[in-house]
Amino acid sequence: MRLLAWALRLCELSRQGAPGRPVSARVCLGLRISKGPRERCWASIRAVGTRSDLPSHPCVTIRIMRPDDANVAGNVHGGTILKMIEEAGAIISTRHCNSQNGERCVAALARVERTDFLSPMCIGEVAHVSAEITYTSKHSVEVQVNVMSENILTGTKKLTNKATLWYVPLSLKNVDKVLEVPPVVYSRQEQEEEGRKRYEAQKLERMETKWRNGDIVQPALNPEPNTVSYSQSSLIHLVGPSDCTLHGFVHGGVTMKLMDEVAGIVAARHCKTNIVTASVDAINFHDKIRKGYVITISGRMTFTSNKSMEIEVLVDADPVVDNSQKRYRAASAFFTYVSLSQEGRSLPVPQLVPETEDEKKRFEEGKGRYLQMKAKRQGQAEPQA
Repeated sequence: MRLLAWALRLCELSRQGAPGRPVSARVCLGLRISKGPRERCWASIRAVGTRSDLPSHPCVTIRIMRPDDANVAGNVHGGTILKMIEEAGAIISTRHCNSQNGERCVAALARVERTDFLSPMCIGEVAHVSAEITYTSKHSVEVQVNVMSENILTGTKKLTNKATLWYVPLSLKNVDKVLEVPPVVYSRQEQEEEGRKRYEAQKLERMETKWRNGDIVQPALNPEPNTVSYSQSSLIHLVGPSDCTLHGFVHGGVTMKLMDEVAGIVAARHCKTNIVTASVDAINFHDKIRKGYVITISGRMTFTSNKSMEIEVLVDADPVVDNSQKRYRAASAFFTYVSLSQEGRSLPVPQLVPETEDEKKRFEEGKGRYLQMKAKRQGQAEPQA
């Protein structure tokens, strides 16, 4: 019954809203109580912004973290958080793209910028996911998402994630037709100019990534510990109706959750400790994945620092019942994991031993990304000192 009390308290807070500002979300509370030897009580809480909230007010979703959202140590899976982020982004971008009279559409995820996991989220905490449109081009929408975790026993909140996502509107009549996006009104001209720069930068990087992602992960016999082959892993998944949008294509959040699961397996095999997602580099969605396709999600270790591991994850789609199309690369990304002790402290990780020339090349490229991000973080910290 404690969970029921938590849920009612959250509902009360949602009705109150922020001081001097009306609540911009509708809260729906679902409860089920089953009696017997295994009596359980659970609550699923969601909040969905109304049409009038757009585009000036964020769309907010709220959900309590359950045991099936977390690993054995009680830390919520990074893939679960990524899926919640994508759901909020899809809601606000689809609403915006249908805010004017015209051909109806659904927003499809094209890219997720680098996402840092600033603080772990645990079972029993409530995730507040807030999405807001920050820029629109002719055919795309930029959505920025913040995730807060709330301990509803103490009322304390903390920022756990910040993410930027890009969506494109696809016609409901023709999934290959990209529609125009209704423009937004900016309060300052600088906002539009900054958004245009971000749009051009992500567009260029997405094209470059698509061309360099032609290789595949090959299995190896009797690999040695700490090598790339020793920890590399693959997951094969048949795309079903529950994975898909109204179009019959896979939700971006479903793909990201599967990618995080494979990356987590690679990290756990390498260091054999509790591991958590530290960050996700830009995730590029190169092509749509249709219902009924078989997808292979492959992960391999590319670089290790003293306390972090970089894992490359590749998603290949196989249209097994469609002879007119060949297997293709659907998505790719780099995940960074850290190893934790039972007390939650960061642990050193075993150093990766690259064997082939390709593995050594990928190791050096990963080292470059690591040093670049480290320098960027140090540069951001210096003005605050």
